[in-house]
Amino acid sequence: MASSSISLLDERTLARVRSEYLEMPGMKLTCAQVQRLCGVEPSMCTAVLDVLIETRFLCLRPDGTYVRLTEGSAAGPKPATPITGRPRMPHLYVARAEQPAQS
Repeated sequence: MASSSISLLDERTLARVRSEYLEMPGMKLTCAQVQRLCGVEPSMCTAVLDVLIETRFLCLRPDGTYVRLTEGSAAGPKPATPITGRPRMPHLYVARAEQPAQS
């Protein structure tokens, strides 16, 4: 289906399918499962899934499931790097001379 056909689709159905994938990260469904979840007719479901693939929101896996294109490929936050030369929590570093002696 050409991307110019997006305007012919039911925008509510497109928004519904997109929102289901956004609300449930990691979700992978077959076309039949999307039909049941969203209450969509087979031809409309196929058209919506095709548009979501063309817009690079979903991808079709070899096992026949549709998943968000960004699932698993987005890089997480970088680990923090310590600032060298000064302690991170100076209040934890108390000189032993300042602590009372234990008898």
